[in-house]
Amino acid sequence: AVGGRAPVFMDGGIRRGNDVIRALALGARAVFLGRPLLYGLASAGATGVEAVLSQFEAEMQRSMALLGLENLDDVPGSGLVNDPDLS
Repeated sequence: AVGGRAPVFMDGGIRRGNDVIRALALGARAVFLGRPLLYGLASAGATGVEAVLSQFEAEMQRSMALLGLENLDDVPGSGLVNDPDLS
């Protein structure tokens, strides 16, 4: 909607690593992981936060591998997701 005239940050609705990849593909410059990290903190302290981050990393790596991408810079800034309900 902003046509590259302003950076887009995604905050809310991110629950899995593939949500991060999808948001980046739709043009987000950054994604915030607030609630999942707070759940990890509440359940197991710093260890819980580390577990959540590790899970996100594994899910993101799996999604990227399935898409044939080697790193986050390779995620195209839109057009990767063809679901009209997501754009």
